[in-house]
Amino acid sequence: MKPSTKLSRYTMFALLYFAQGSIMGYFAALNSIYFLESGMVMTQAGLIGTIAMIPFILKIFLGILSDRVNLFGLGHRKPYIIIGLILQAFCLILIIVISPENNFGIYAFIAFILMSGMALYDTCTDGYALDSTPKEEEGLVQGIMVGGRAVGTIFVGLLGVIAHSFGWNAVFVSLALLTLLPLPFVLIFMSETERKAAEKFEWKAFRAFNNRSIIGLALLGALYSFCIYGAYEIVAPALSTQFNMSVGPTSLIISTWGVGVVIGGLMGGPISKKFGFRKSVTMAVIFALISTGLLAVVLNPVIVWVVVPVFGIAFGLYETLFFAVAMNQTDSRIAASMFAILMAIANIGTGIGLGLTGVFVDSFGYPIAFIILSLTNLLAFPLLSMMFSKKSASNLVVESD
Repeated sequence: MKPSTKLSRYTMFALLYFAQGSIMGYFAALNSIYFLESGMVMTQAGLIGTIAMIPFILKIFLGILSDRVNLFGLGHRKPYIIIGLILQAFCLILIIVISPENNFGIYAFIAFILMSGMALYDTCTDGYALDSTPKEEEGLVQGIMVGGRAVGTIFVGLLGVIAHSFGWNAVFVSLALLTLLPLPFVLIFMSETERKAAEKFEWKAFRAFNNRSIIGLALLGALYSFCIYGAYEIVAPALSTQFNMSVGPTSLIISTWGVGVVIGGLMGGPISKKFGFRKSVTMAVIFALISTGLLAVVLNPVIVWVVVPVFGIAFGLYETLFFAVAMNQTDSRIAASMFAILMAIANIGTGIGLGLTGVFVDSFGYPIAFIILSLTNLLAFPLLSMMFSKKSASNLVVESD
């Protein structure tokens, strides 16, 4: 592949995940503020958040659809990605004319369709990456994806400024335009080749989930997301509570976390290439354990400017390496389906982690909660033994060790 073509391909992946990160960042940080300013209550904002996450559970079925159906003869990935992007942009413009206070049900339905569009192009982007990425580039591509999404979440700070200066309609228009940014790259640079017989969809390929290494990988996904997303959830309230920080400084510190995630994501490819998956993931586990533990012992608001971005680096590295290993392990016959299942299991870990972390904080306080999440990373080591056991039939063991 020519360097120019490769750069365009990497840019396409980055922009697709940047668009996703911007929308996810909006729903995580700004939608509740929009609701409150519209005369709504937090319960309604929380309900919208729950509804918006449902499509990401349904990703499994979207993956199966993409793996099985060559849509209109245009491909298994490209037409779905185009539809998903256009659907997301259309819903963002439609939201402008829908008042959540007067038409809550309609707003919730549009939010569901919007996130369904995202889940569709997200699943098929993963599928295309799995279909077309050489083994030696998997870590780099996943790093670009994680980094692109992190940059999207950092951009949410600018959206807050836009909302303050120009109103919420300008935010929705901005998000729609950001959604369409990847479209020219998808149209021009995404090409799919006819699948080989060995890559045709087969239901029996799901037997891969009987493999000991795949079971270990799935459990690691749930565990890593439990630990790092649980810790991320309480960084901002911990800073606000322990150091009496206002929203402004807290937001800036959280932005340094996003920068750290980008750095960690970009580190994942070179590290996995140099050390192999087993050693790389082991290092990521130890790094996550230490950096999360450091959040528990921050003694003054100056140190957080170092500790929080370090935690971001650990976050980005760990997530990138998990995605890269999952990418390596997928069966080409059910690439999008299998990857979507692994991501769904990881999302279950996220959901449990977010819930239990709140219980930890209410019961023991922020420092102890960080320590619990830090030490929980130790459970990864027996799972690594499952994943990389010489008894496993996994090709990954041979390639990386």
